[in-house]
Amino acid sequence: MDIEMTLQLPPELEALAERIVSALQKEAANYTATGAVPKMDLAAVQFTRVIDPGNRLPGYQGVWRNARDERCGTLTINSDNSFFAEYDLFCPHPRDASRFVEMVTAWGRGDVMRSEAKLVPTL
Repeated sequence: MDIEMTLQLPPELEALAERIVSALQKEAANYTATGAVPKMDLAAVQFTRVIDPGNRLPGYQGVWRNARDERCGTLTINSDNSFFAEYDLFCPHPRDASRFVEMVTAWGRGDVMRSEAKLVPTL
């Protein structure tokens, strides 16, 4: 897969990316304590343009990084407008002490989107 660094998404993909980030933010708000929801900002995503080897069309892979420059989330938009995004939360479930929230994810294509939190049992 060919990779090319880029600073931002093309304008025609910005609305889709904003919807994805909004879905992640909403999902995170459901699974974090009041006041502990991380701010997921599209402007903070570092995008790389990639070329799909099958159809030679561009796609974009984005990464969120925390204050320690560690990857804490990803946002991928493929050449067919399918997408997948995840953002790490690593926090106790706010209403279920037997669960821990690992991350929130969103996926789909075009106008069709699903999102969920990945829950794991506490030890």
